[in-house]
Amino acid sequence: MSLPIKCFGYMTIIFMSLVVSFTAIAHGVDEGTKQFLTDNEGVALIPFLYIGAKHMVTGYDHLLFLVGVLFFLYRSKDVLIYVSFFTLGHSVTLMLGVWNDIQVNTYLIDAIIGLSIVYKGFDNLGGFKRLLGFQPNTKAAVLIFGLFHGFGLATKLQEFEFGREGLLQNLIAFNIGVELGQLFALTFVLIFLSFWRRYQSYLKFSTVSNTLLMSSGIMLTMFQLYGYFAN
Repeated sequence: MSLPIKCFGYMTIIFMSLVVSFTAIAHGVDEGTKQFLTDNEGVALIPFLYIGAKHMVTGYDHLLFLVGVLFFLYRSKDVLIYVSFFTLGHSVTLMLGVWNDIQVNTYLIDAIIGLSIVYKGFDNLGGFKRLLGFQPNTKAAVLIFGLFHGFGLATKLQEFEFGREGLLQNLIAFNIGVELGQLFALTFVLIFLSFWRRYQSYLKFSTVSNTLLMSSGIMLTMFQLYGYFAN
């Protein structure tokens, strides 16, 4: 096995292992952010934009799902289409969830987000074709799971009792921040995947990579379900 193949194989395993470890603490909100959200009154576009971007960059569950979505997408057009479906889904439920104060249990919605990662890894491994004999509509799946991811984002904001004055503007700023954070993170993911695809090891390690992806989703799901039943 050539040195580049070994290096990319080890990089993938290390990267995915680190992501698995971080998955359990995804969506953490630091004390400074908590204090700001609790004390804020009125329009605060820049802070909400920053919080949204930071939340997506550190939201390992969202990023893991997107890694699964992008793993076998080779054309820029397909990447744009699938990311747009995901963006549409989570933007709708993020805005509507907070604006209409739709309460969703944090543990359960994050467990579903974990299952979305399992779903995408299993899909990438061709599991549905072997199990069901057909391929579910991948665009519809990304859109539907995007709706759940949006509720996951909404629940984090709803944990804090901040004033409704300027809420619409703040929500728009937060959502724009989420998209900027997503764009920032995906840029690095796409660069990494594009570079790795030049080597045969990409397909050789695809089974390992997607199995680790599924494992991280299972860990997140079990962690959240434990939190639900323990509280």
